[in-house]
Amino acid sequence: MESEKNRPLTKLVAVSAVTASLCCLPSVIWVMLAGSSAIVAADQLSNDLYYSWVRYALYMVSLSMLSYGLVVYFRNRGVCTLDDVRREKRRVINTSLAVFTAAILTYMVWNFVILEIVGIAIGLPWEESAFWN
Repeated sequence: MESEKNRPLTKLVAVSAVTASLCCLPSVIWVMLAGSSAIVAADQLSNDLYYSWVRYALYMVSLSMLSYGLVVYFRNRGVCTLDDVRREKRRVINTSLAVFTAAILTYMVWNFVILEIVGIAIGLPWEESAFWN
């Protein structure tokens, strides 16, 4: 029963992590679909998205998604007014901190480990800039 209550939060964390990594994910998908002929263009797309304002815009969209999702989550559980938030302060703070921490950790593992390993495996020239080098 407890896992069903937290299921929306798990989905929220996963979707926000994928949203925050949309500067690198399209390049990996492009190379997987188009093959090795798209490696140079996909790498340039990834660099253009990651090293521009787009990365920060994706972070803001992800943060907005998390915030809105937490508001909906608590409203569905009867925390609708500021007085309710004051009464349930500990639960609201702990849940919010847990969700934001899980989202950041999920993003870091997804973007800097999984996508990077997959990108290197399919031929993207990301090995030199990998965090483990």
